[in-house]
Amino acid sequence: MTELAERSSERLHPRTRASVRSAGGRRSVFLLVIVAMLLTIGLGAMLSASSVVSIKANSPQFELFSKQVMWVGLGLAAMVVTAFVPFRVWQKYSLPLFIATLIGLVVTVAVGSRRGGATRWIEMGPVTLQVAEFAKFTTLALLATVLTKKGALLRELRHVLVPVATILGVVTFLLLAQPDFGNVLLIVGPAFVMLFASTVPLRFVFGLGTLGMMAIAVMAMSADYRKDRLLGFLEPFADAQNTGLQAVQSMVALGTGGLFGVGLGQSRARWSWLPNAHTDFIFAIIGEETGFAGATIVITLFALLAVVGVSIAYRAPDMFGRLFAIGIVSWFTLQALVNIGGVVAVLPITGVPLPFISSGGNAMLVNLAAIGVLVNIARTPRVATAEAVRA
Repeated sequence: MTELAERSSERLHPRTRASVRSAGGRRSVFLLVIVAMLLTIGLGAMLSASSVVSIKANSPQFELFSKQVMWVGLGLAAMVVTAFVPFRVWQKYSLPLFIATLIGLVVTVAVGSRRGGATRWIEMGPVTLQVAEFAKFTTLALLATVLTKKGALLRELRHVLVPVATILGVVTFLLLAQPDFGNVLLIVGPAFVMLFASTVPLRFVFGLGTLGMMAIAVMAMSADYRKDRLLGFLEPFADAQNTGLQAVQSMVALGTGGLFGVGLGQSRARWSWLPNAHTDFIFAIIGEETGFAGATIVITLFALLAVVGVSIAYRAPDMFGRLFAIGIVSWFTLQALVNIGGVVAVLPITGVPLPFISSGGNAMLVNLAAIGVLVNIARTPRVATAEAVRA
């Protein structure tokens, strides 16, 4: 019956088909406008926050900013490419890409560069590769592929548990070996949203979700530095010079900003008062320089990104497109929530950057490439996908 309905929907009147393409085009334009605004805000904040870091490192004042501009340019180029690549290509090559990612994660753990107690980077001359950023994209693509191919079989627990546990288990193990708990959250969280959006029975989703949250709680308390972050979240002023330093200084920066901020480029927190001001805590710099008004604009843009993304997923031409889109949107939304929540001290600090805004070349490249995939899904009507399959 479902197949018959899909075939009927393929035989659309030309005007209807044009209307579908037009609606998808509008959604993709809205998405691109939102991302462009986030990129503009991010570059402005980076210009302010990173200049101090460069000066204190005896480097050219705009060195970090110039690198960020370069990565934004590369990311936009990647976005253009993925916007024109049929999204079904990611379904076809999801397994090889996932295996390549696993190999990269193994190499990272084995011979990666160690910084701040973590081994998360592979240095290749002037280029530094953080495979974990690519793991988010490839893992969600493979999950969407598996859930799509399983179809009605997902009503049996073993057809859900075995593939999902295998995929997430292997990635989680390799990420925790670095360790990188933040990216574990950003893969596992969207994965369960994808399960919820698929044909998996809700009792399986809630059961697996409960087990997943218990496992995350155990992992969160399994390392001393994560315990310190949790204590810093619960009692930031008890040790304001150590475990609570970032939480306290980010709140001070936000409080200093008031309603409209101290002015662009006038942040005081960036002068070593707030560690990682140009990366994990760049939202605090935005709040200090542009105040509550500027911070609200950023939060509103991420909320709009989520709404437009869900709309694209809901109207995707097939199940793979729907699940992959909802996975990407959940990834961006969760990452923004976790980052901003840590900065405003309503969530523990996890060390994840703010999408499209924080410093980070690999993250910027992958994030913008994922936006290109959403654009392609939005602009692909159901009839076009069906014709491609028949061909």
